[in-house]
Amino acid sequence: MKAVLDTNVLVAGLRSTQGVSHQLLLLENLGQRFTPLLSVPLFLEYEAVLKRSETGVPLAHQDVEIFLDMVLRHAEAVRLYYLWRPVLPDPGDDMVLELAIGGNAAAIVTFNTRDFAEGSKRFGIPILTPREFWRILQRTPT
Repeated sequence: MKAVLDTNVLVAGLRSTQGVSHQLLLLENLGQRFTPLLSVPLFLEYEAVLKRSETGVPLAHQDVEIFLDMVLRHAEAVRLYYLWRPVLPDPGDDMVLELAIGGNAAAIVTFNTRDFAEGSKRFGIPILTPREFWRILQRTPT
């Protein structure tokens, strides 16, 4: 199953080991239970946001790079040939939606489900919270 992880899911998963977001980021789930889709712009956003001290991610920059290398090894890179902008109110969200469309994602996983509602209706891509996505993964055989 292919999915796009919004940046807020990575931040939550790295800030706390207690939540579902952290479970999604564990090595046994990345590339095993689901394949994260990545584009160059989204990867650069991941890197920039995770290295900001105000996000509360308790990792040194070097550790963020190690984590992102691991994500990259298990992700499917998607080259975007067609831009659908503007669809959503936030241009950063448009980037995530375009990746989901271009990579034929089964879902976009985010805490900002309301922000993606229009894109979900227009393109038929489910917008799921990490908990909803985790429940689907639990029911899907590996």
